[in-house]
Amino acid sequence: MRADRLVAALLVLQARGRVTAARLAEELEVSVATARRDLEALAAAGVPVYPQAGRGGGWQLVGGARTDLSGLTAAEAQALFVLVGPAGRLSPDVRSALRKLVRALPETFRDDARAAAGAVVLDPSAWGRELREQPGFVAVLQQAVVGRRRVGLEYTTWGGEPAERLVDPWGLVDKDGVWYLVAGTERGRRTFRVDRISAVTVTDEPAEQPEDLGREWAQVVAEVETRRGGTTASVLVERSLLPWVRRQFGRQCRVLGEEGDRVRVELAAPTAELLARQVAGWGARAEVLEPPEVRAGLARLGRELGERYG
Repeated sequence: MRADRLVAALLVLQARGRVTAARLAEELEVSVATARRDLEALAAAGVPVYPQAGRGGGWQLVGGARTDLSGLTAAEAQALFVLVGPAGRLSPDVRSALRKLVRALPETFRDDARAAAGAVVLDPSAWGRELREQPGFVAVLQQAVVGRRRVGLEYTTWGGEPAERLVDPWGLVDKDGVWYLVAGTERGRRTFRVDRISAVTVTDEPAEQPEDLGREWAQVVAEVETRRGGTTASVLVERSLLPWVRRQFGRQCRVLGEEGDRVRVELAAPTAELLARQVAGWGARAEVLEPPEVRAGLARLGRELGERYG
């Protein structure tokens, strides 16, 4: 996180012209000693910043030098604003940050950056579904992650039981509108659905965090997908149905080969019953070859439907 702090310190110097270590510490919410070390690090890195002793002194950029993010190329600036721009419609803080970033860019980049920020509209609600509201504790947990502070959680388990945990927050993941907290516990890595958390207490204890949250989440996804694939079935589907099958089963669909005008796929689900229910909606356009448990489930569903509607 020090790199972020150094950039923030540089922007404060640009905005204030001259700043004391105490004022910088207040701005960045760090100790005076940390602020002084950051200023010294900027000077050591070649940034034209120097201290001036005496009354009214402090640290300032030599000759009023200003940062304009000139290290960015035009393509990099556009890529940054295309990525961040859509979120500006959802968060006042992001809108404010984008305005400041535009002003920090070289003048020749600014029009393209503004256009890039408006080139994408973010609509997080799926067709036919209501927008999922962000759980209330996301912001608090984000601060705990950034501040590297352990948190106490009160939450409801998958079985509906209340529980408490003291965890090291590693990071937050928004997966298809559902927020998860990835954290370290006494039992190793654990994942908590944020909408099941009823209370969060941020402590003063330092938290340990992994070097790569993305790698940790990839492992979580792999483990979940393995559990979701407890039962597999070999199924023949009409070729025109294949895109819909892939969309419905995602990673749990594997194409095995073509047989005439049909495609053989391997599908997976947690149980044979659930797999039968998912395939039943395709009617005669799909034929389950094996296992017998899924075929029996389809036959039972067919009898139930025939009795109800026949």
